[in-house]
Amino acid sequence: MKKELLKKIIKKIFIRHKLNSKHASICANALINAELVNAKAHGISRLKMYCDRIKKKVINPKPKIKIKKISPSISQINANNSIGFVAADIGIKQAIKNAKKTGIGLVGIKNSGHYGLSSYYAEQAVEKNLIVFCFTNAPPAIAPHGAKKKLFGTNPICFGTPTSSKIPFILDTSVSVINRGKIRVAAKTGKKIPPGVALDKFGRPTTDAKKALAGVQLPIAGFRGSGLAWMVDILSGVLTGGNHGGKVKDPFDDFSGPQNIGHLFIVLKPNLFVGNYNQRIKENIKRIKKLPKVKGVKEILYPGQSKFYRYKKNLNKKINISPNVAKDLKKLNA
Repeated sequence: MKKELLKKIIKKIFIRHKLNSKHASICANALINAELVNAKAHGISRLKMYCDRIKKKVINPKPKIKIKKISPSISQINANNSIGFVAADIGIKQAIKNAKKTGIGLVGIKNSGHYGLSSYYAEQAVEKNLIVFCFTNAPPAIAPHGAKKKLFGTNPICFGTPTSSKIPFILDTSVSVINRGKIRVAAKTGKKIPPGVALDKFGRPTTDAKKALAGVQLPIAGFRGSGLAWMVDILSGVLTGGNHGGKVKDPFDDFSGPQNIGHLFIVLKPNLFVGNYNQRIKENIKRIKKLPKVKGVKEILYPGQSKFYRYKKNLNKKINISPNVAKDLKKLNA
């Protein structure tokens, strides 16, 4: 399906679920972006979930979002249980505004929900020639090191910087071996997941996606990944006033109340310490790309390059929709 038509359909569905036109557009744009970078686990496959949560009154389609100014650099946002896309869009724009004024923008968000890809918000800051960090916590998926029960989310860490070229440096990685969305897609389509990414509820290695969802996902780098997940839980949950310590509700399975996810955005002017940042980052990247390459590698890519190429490649193509997702779309748009 052509992306503009799909975007119109998604926007119409969100409006039908009581979002205003502006908020519906924000959500549609975020979902389409995920499709264009081939992050389908964060794309339209989640549309039904968001609509279900609105129907169950655990996402507020008409939030009264409050921005509290703590200082010229720092703002706190109470998202009033809005859909995460809207809260995060307001949050990153406020962080950018603060950074443009003072050099640093720090925004903490509470009472939000799942906001999709962190890189989508990081890109907004980098486009304004700013450095950015994005943190968000998530429902339990990873067991703390030494524990048998999952508690931390896959809690992505995201960093972005201008590069003096049109392709931004964006590192966006979950602290699990693979993100939970991919396991959900595998469970829905009956596909296996790779070995070494999850354990079942009895603590045994599994390639069965449904057993993985009921069990525990494995963090990257053992106790180090578990520590990073804990760090993100503190930054985006404890610090902001959001849920933390395993209290974030699963968006697909738990309709007992709002998620109250926390997000933290830190945005910086790149010239805070040196006036020639653009030249220095260009030199940094050039030096690394000139290193000898292992057999089979044509180019050393920096984080964000592959995603940029995928986006450009897919921009004028039709978006492929799986039969299951097409079925959901048809019902929601009936």
